[in-house]
Amino acid sequence: MTTIHDDPEEFAEDQLAGWLALHGDRVRGVHGGAVALPTEGAPPQVAVVVGGGSGHYPAFCGLVGPGFATGAVVGNVFTSPSAAQVYSVAKAADQGRGVVLSFGNYAGDTMNFGLAAERLRAEGVDTRIVVVTDDVASSDEVAQRRGIAGDFSVFKAMGAAAADGADLDTVERLGNAANAATRTIGVAFSGCTMPGATGPLFSVPDGHLGLGLGIHGEPGIRDVPVLPATDLARLLVERVLAARPDGAGTRVAPVLNGLGDTKYEELFLLWGRILPLLTAAGLEVVEPEVGELVTSLDMGGCSLTLQWLDDDLERLWRADAYTPAYRKLRAPVAALVPPTAVQEAEAEATVVPEATDASRRAADAARAAVAAMDELLREQEETLGRIDAVAGDGDHGRGMVKGIGAARRAVEQTGREAGVAFVLGRAGDAWAASAGGTSGVLWGAALEAFGRALGDDRETVAPADVVDAAQAFADSIVQLGRASRGDKTLLDALLPFVDELRAAVEQGAALPEAWQVAARTAVEQAAATADLTPRVGRARPLAEKSKGTPDAGATSMGMVLTRVGEVLAARAPKEGVVA
Repeated sequence: MTTIHDDPEEFAEDQLAGWLALHGDRVRGVHGGAVALPTEGAPPQVAVVVGGGSGHYPAFCGLVGPGFATGAVVGNVFTSPSAAQVYSVAKAADQGRGVVLSFGNYAGDTMNFGLAAERLRAEGVDTRIVVVTDDVASSDEVAQRRGIAGDFSVFKAMGAAAADGADLDTVERLGNAANAATRTIGVAFSGCTMPGATGPLFSVPDGHLGLGLGIHGEPGIRDVPVLPATDLARLLVERVLAARPDGAGTRVAPVLNGLGDTKYEELFLLWGRILPLLTAAGLEVVEPEVGELVTSLDMGGCSLTLQWLDDDLERLWRADAYTPAYRKLRAPVAALVPPTAVQEAEAEATVVPEATDASRRAADAARAAVAAMDELLREQEETLGRIDAVAGDGDHGRGMVKGIGAARRAVEQTGREAGVAFVLGRAGDAWAASAGGTSGVLWGAALEAFGRALGDDRETVAPADVVDAAQAFADSIVQLGRASRGDKTLLDALLPFVDELRAAVEQGAALPEAWQVAARTAVEQAAATADLTPRVGRARPLAEKSKGTPDAGATSMGMVLTRVGEVLAARAPKEGVVA
């Protein structure tokens, strides 16, 4: 409930006056809002003026400052500012290079910002309008959608472009491009209470959340029972990904936004569930933001925004900004020691679990296999990238090289006293952390599962034990990737390999021989994926284009299994052991 006020009708004016008193060293108040103080010696820039009703802080005045908005118009609570207020702020913000007005897609804002733009143009101020339409729950037609937390992402792009010296046409173009690349879905747990009101403006049924409910109580998609964090994360991610823009790439800038009453700790927990889902979907996450950025008084709820990035939008997203409510500065972060260096230092102090002789011998085999895989994948990087480019973004070879390179460094840093579970666990952690993307997550988890299945305490490592470890490797990918045989993924090579390996071992074949026979099956099945149509993953939208080309993941799997078989065969005569 909004309880701190004198006259509820003056709430918007009173809170703005207090805010201006607090931040008078960097903004100045004008009729209807605030504008940023100029930077000494800086050349004039395009003025980016944003706005809407009060009650959404940090939107809108909290985003005024270098690298973001030049000015913000602040209306009454949940009410569009008047045309006169928009005109006043825009005139004060104008530096002679034109003005871009930007706001969420609501009828009152569209009317009043439009009227102000006409008046500004009549006075010779070149004025453009960029409307934010990111709320996927509000309409199937993009142009009819509401603007919600995507305001932040779109405003940030235009503010960074203006700060970089872009002209008016460019700022407008980039703003529209940012909007076209931005999608948001929100959920509400409870309504918000207007100043002076005794009850909420709207409500959500007990034990439910409002999927897609608007930040002013506008109708959403439906009410659903309250979900555990893991399921809520999946709901948000799936809804946003289902609405991804045509031609979207794999880089995204996420914003997990709290709506006012949802605690930061809850948002952090939820982000921990969202991030692996984005990664498993093949997305590269770029500098995510988690916190309150576009709120709705004391509304309980959150929203997930994804902006799909190209080179221009990524540069603008990463650019510095300094406002009363938001600060992003590259220099202090760039001066920090990279996490990988810290992890390498920590690795030196890691306590290695005790291991049997059999497990240490298996660990030596694992080291040799990882080294051979590294050499192989570096040789085949270009080939794998070319295959992946047919229906993907061509980064499979690069990702595999990054992953196996990190895994090799990790295993080479482990002492000879380490067992196979510890060694492959380190390899899997390093692969997942370095490679990113879907394959990074899957390979990292699978290597850990393989090692965990063998353990560090076995007195012997029999061929049947290795078969079980291979099954655990495959099972982890099935469970995490949610794919199956025939989906045109690496499983189309891996699952037949495991079946063939088990059959050969059960018939009495030595492990190296059984592995090589099974690897040939994997290579054959990988080639056969050329006849399949992808049913999951990022290649699915280009399904027909992929026909005639084998899956890159299945192809690399076949290559790796073949090379590991060669390592086992080379070691067997020397050691006389199965590992």
